[in-house]
Amino acid sequence: MTPAISPTKQATALVVILILCFAAAGLGSVATTPNIPTWYATLAKPSWNPPNWLFGPVWTVLYVCMAVAAWLVWRQGGWGQTRRPLALFAVQLALNAAWSWIFFAFHMPGAAFVEVLILLAAIAATTVAFWPKPKAAAILMSPYLLWVAFASVLNFTIWRLNACPVRSGDEGDQNGEEDHHRSA
Repeated sequence: MTPAISPTKQATALVVILILCFAAAGLGSVATTPNIPTWYATLAKPSWNPPNWLFGPVWTVLYVCMAVAAWLVWRQGGWGQTRRPLALFAVQLALNAAWSWIFFAFHMPGAAFVEVLILLAAIAATTVAFWPKPKAAAILMSPYLLWVAFASVLNFTIWRLNACPVRSGDEGDQNGEEDHHRSA
């Protein structure tokens, strides 16, 4: 049986986990925020792309849910007895922050799509690892899993909508017009 964890230690752990989650959010935001009105605004997006104002509130709720989920797992035995599920949690949190840099800061939607698939797998693994420690932790991770699944489809769609067409050097452009840069 796991020894009881004092209320002070429990509160401290929750605050630490919240800080870690929102530190990851802040790190991602450093890459994201300056690129929204510039680079991101110029991208073609599908008609079902959520409005920009929606992302902040959704992510805030998701980070709180993630933190509480990790805290519930931690309460089952502290860091020592919950090392594997919490290590998975840390990996997915790092991947979460990395995605923003790849997509927004480095302007690489194709690479970000590959990364978000890895992130999605890490979230799924974390959710499964959280399931028995207690089930409420896995349930709290589920909206995050669903949102990132949606974000994966959105990332893929934006990548494909903005892919540069491949042209050979002597053929006309996609409209069948002659390339005016060729010499006669």
